[in-house]
Amino acid sequence: MDDIIFDDSQQSTSTTSSSTPLNQTDGTENRISQDESRRNSLAFEDDLSKFDQLTLSAAEALKSKLTDMDDFTFKRKRPVSNRFFSRSDIPKKRSNFEGGHVSTSLRKHNDEEFDGDVTEWTMEGTGSRVAYDDFTTIDWIHDFAKERARQKRLHQQKGIRGRLNIMFDAMEGWIVVLAVGIASGILAAIIDITSDWLSDLKEGYCETAFYLNRRFCCWGYDDEQDECKEWITWNTALQARSVGAKFWTNYLFYIIFSTLFATSAAYLVKIYSPYSAGSGIPELKTILGGFVIRKFLGWWTLIIKGIGVCLVAASSLCLGKEGPLVHLACCCGNIIPRIFPKFRYNEAKKREVLSAAAAAGISVAFGAPIGGVLFSLEEVSYYFPFRTMWRSFFCAMVAAVSLAFMNPFRTGKLVLFQVVYDREWHAFELFFFALLGVMGGLYGALFIRMNLKIAAFRQDSWIRFFSVHEVVFMSVLTSIVSYLNIFMRVNPSELVANLFRECVGGDYHNLCNHEYHWEPTLLLLIASVLKFFFTAFTFGLKVPAGVWLPSMAIGACFGRAVGLTVHAWHKYNPKFWLFASCAPEGRCITPGMYAMVGAAATFGGISRMTVSLVVIMFELTGALTYVLPIMITVMISKWVGDAFDKEGISDGWIRISEYPFLDTKEDYVYNTLASQVMTRVDDLVVITATGHTLDSLENLLNSVDYKGFPVVHNAKDMLLTGYISRSELKYAIDKAKKKPGISLSSPCYFSGNLPILEDSIFIDFQPWMDQTPITVSHKFPMEMVIELFKKMGVRYTLVTKKGQLLGLITKKDVLRHLSVMYDPHSSDDDLQENLMMLPERRMSSFVGDFGID
Repeated sequence: MDDIIFDDSQQSTSTTSSSTPLNQTDGTENRISQDESRRNSLAFEDDLSKFDQLTLSAAEALKSKLTDMDDFTFKRKRPVSNRFFSRSDIPKKRSNFEGGHVSTSLRKHNDEEFDGDVTEWTMEGTGSRVAYDDFTTIDWIHDFAKERARQKRLHQQKGIRGRLNIMFDAMEGWIVVLAVGIASGILAAIIDITSDWLSDLKEGYCETAFYLNRRFCCWGYDDEQDECKEWITWNTALQARSVGAKFWTNYLFYIIFSTLFATSAAYLVKIYSPYSAGSGIPELKTILGGFVIRKFLGWWTLIIKGIGVCLVAASSLCLGKEGPLVHLACCCGNIIPRIFPKFRYNEAKKREVLSAAAAAGISVAFGAPIGGVLFSLEEVSYYFPFRTMWRSFFCAMVAAVSLAFMNPFRTGKLVLFQVVYDREWHAFELFFFALLGVMGGLYGALFIRMNLKIAAFRQDSWIRFFSVHEVVFMSVLTSIVSYLNIFMRVNPSELVANLFRECVGGDYHNLCNHEYHWEPTLLLLIASVLKFFFTAFTFGLKVPAGVWLPSMAIGACFGRAVGLTVHAWHKYNPKFWLFASCAPEGRCITPGMYAMVGAAATFGGISRMTVSLVVIMFELTGALTYVLPIMITVMISKWVGDAFDKEGISDGWIRISEYPFLDTKEDYVYNTLASQVMTRVDDLVVITATGHTLDSLENLLNSVDYKGFPVVHNAKDMLLTGYISRSELKYAIDKAKKKPGISLSSPCYFSGNLPILEDSIFIDFQPWMDQTPITVSHKFPMEMVIELFKKMGVRYTLVTKKGQLLGLITKKDVLRHLSVMYDPHSSDDDLQENLMMLPERRMSSFVGDFGID
């Protein structure tokens, strides 16, 4: 049986006049029921008037409490002359604010993407669904019901084959995360090796093997200060003789290669994959929250971002590759599950794999598999059941093992800046750790505010049309300045690695020469300040890069400078009372530990991570004794940052990008009712259960831009029957028109109570209708409505009173309401424009015109 039911048998079911099609009643029935209809209409209008008074009075009461707040949330839209749709009544085409921008052509779907068994979906009540269009929100409830139906069919199989199918189905999830973990580890190793080689290419090349970076070319030299004859600098290759000629030759090659790498990455992004720009973390949080952004995790993004990350990490731009590694791991987590229909055709199940892939990305980025699991749970995952935690743990572990097996640094460590401390910390150092925490919180608050203002200016100004030129300019400027400071010249990974380590087995540009400690201290402070401004202006360029490691490098520079200062203080005043706990002999202060704590402070200040960040830093240092200083520093950093603004850098980018994301960490503290936020039934197009033809329904879709339509029993009682989405209605109509015997005048029904028909063929749209939509009372608190959207992942909820439809609340209604509450001074026009200008509208110059759910 097809998804759409065609019946040519005579219907013998007796029906009441309320279920008869509106256009098929004869004149006698109309005269008999005229008085009753008038009485019902008057009663319904009385109920609406009473409800209007209740809603407006409640709105005025709340408005009086929230002074200086605009009344956008409670203002009714333009009245609609007729909110009911039937065959003879076609509404004029108009744009609906809740529906947002709608493309004129819906996505073409394959039959394999749909749910096959109509009987099971009728029992479930959620209805069949077409594949989600681009920039739409998934229906978590439907996808979970779809999985239940699939499991039911699977367990109905008998015999040995049925048992084997059940066992293989249970293993599919583990097979997928195993493959994702292996792919993430191998990909991270390739990126690390390639980016290190390209970065060293700015200063020279290996004479014995051109493909080796400086570390591998000079392998076996105990002291970094020893001369490595195999490594040829560019001034040596060009036989520059004077000191000035050597300096300018190296300087010029550094600028040329840095600019070439950054420009190549920007060009690849603009031409082949616009979604590869940035770190990808804000979009990943939005996708895991249920939003569909097609091609963001596709093949082209994986390829272009993998190449672009290597180029950007090797350039002089103050950007890193750790954030993009999470995006690349999630690309693997989106591509590999396509092999199995269980994940390919179920967006909710696919997001469980993406959560595990995010954990694998952190595992290979920082060498912290446990921290990766906590990061996925704390920061990016919207739905994190118990089985997802185990799969995330397994995926992160496999990714770390794969990276260790590749051993890209030939040191046995997972990341270049992984260190181990063996010296205890002292109680008096907690004061300096707290100082670093305050610095990290101030840095995070200032950086986020500055970077978001620059990003907003970049989006609204003429600069957005010259993305490649902007990258060239910033690369040249950063190269000119960075080369003059040794702590800015090297890439962030190498800088953090040298700032973290103890003074054992060599010196790195006088960091361990404590006789002349003021010079490196001053250079470190200058580097931290300049890196702050360069990173704030650079993050947001159209290149694949992140901001985590540059922030850690800024904190490490400042922390190492503080550590050198405290060490010099102790050296020249060893009997000062503050250092009473220090041993009379041996070293008391470890400057490298201050760099590590400072990096944690700035990392926490910019990301506002807590538990996962502490675990990541603990796994980096490998010393349990330093957990307490890191915890204190991270908490102080978060408190100081939250005093200015509670959002991290990813949340800020989600906000300015207008992604439809509901933050589960935000608390709603207002006493608002659902009736004060809903879109009233007067402003909706409502479909009655009977009285339609294919032609009238098709005219409806061509006339209005609504993304869905509530279905009511009839226009008299307004009893809610269900809800049908625009995509499902469009697909069902197109499929019905291809059936033999169906004409544009064939009757269509959305109700199971079918009348006696004059025509022998009719079309039943029930399988495509959500017969069990989430409904709430008009007095339901808005706080609980928001929890429904957050915890259950619903796309819409209908507001009723004793089964009578009163209004509709969509995810955008909730976002608009929260915008009003959190920003009372914003105007109605600004809010409407912001919610209309969703991501696909802003990116239309790159990837075309898209629709929005």
